[in-house]
Amino acid sequence: MKLAIGNDHVAVEMKKEIKEYLEGKGYEVIDVGTNSHERFNYPVSGFKVAKMVAAGEADRGILICGTGVGISLAANKVHGIRACVCSEPYTARLSRQHNNSNILAFGSRVIGMETAKMIVDEWLAAEFEGGRHQGRIDMITEIEETQNLTAANCRQ
Repeated sequence: MKLAIGNDHVAVEMKKEIKEYLEGKGYEVIDVGTNSHERFNYPVSGFKVAKMVAAGEADRGILICGTGVGISLAANKVHGIRACVCSEPYTARLSRQHNNSNILAFGSRVIGMETAKMIVDEWLAAEFEGGRHQGRIDMITEIEETQNLTAANCRQ
């Protein structure tokens, strides 16, 4: 599995350790985040990872900023992305099983390294269950497509 990973300046150390952890488990990891502690705007990484996942250049994505919230908001603006902020493993697993999340986000100021690894492991091991959940994903997709049409109409 190919994973894209991105971060801001607050999450440099956590991103590096998570990347090494994943590579040690045999995942291919594409790093589009920063390795500098100089101010770096999280929407840049959020957008890059989301575009890669949406285009099929990566199977899934992982985003890390201070809380995970801002970077996930940026990612969720990309058509087809379902980024979920998780601060514990249970939500991470269910975000895959029920919501078919394709990007995981968390905060380096919110959780510790071992919790981050547990969250990543649960998320990567879980599979979308489909069934009754697919109808809800279809509804989300319909909302997304409706908004894209509305935005296009506003530009004309």
